[in-house]
Amino acid sequence: MARMIFVNLPVRDLPAATRFYEALGGVLNPQFSSEQASSIMFSDSIGVMLLTHEHYGQFTARPIGDAWRESQALFALTADSKDAVNATIEKGVAAGGRADPNPAQDLGFLFNRHIEDPDGNVWEFVWMNPSAMQ
Repeated sequence: MARMIFVNLPVRDLPAATRFYEALGGVLNPQFSSEQASSIMFSDSIGVMLLTHEHYGQFTARPIGDAWRESQALFALTADSKDAVNATIEKGVAAGGRADPNPAQDLGFLFNRHIEDPDGNVWEFVWMNPSAMQ
């Protein structure tokens, strides 16, 4: 079996978070979704599990942090082009996200922008020019 990654995130409003991640290009996997969780797949090997606070609390004894106040992680996904990065950010904003909590970066061979989800988690969308990397 190929290795997979699932990012598990506590969310305050599951339907709003689900809409946001679908707007970013994720696809809801109903097999692992319920009233307490949404499984959002970005590829065959990259998934985001959105969990209500109550459900998330079943997996850890630690308190749920406040992503609006503190940065604990920065998640990054690649895009096919600079235009795709910008389009993804625009779709995320339309679905309740906040664009550019961190400055955009354009190094010619690399371009990235960030977006906050409705719970304050920051995602980076990045395009890299493969020919410039060689």
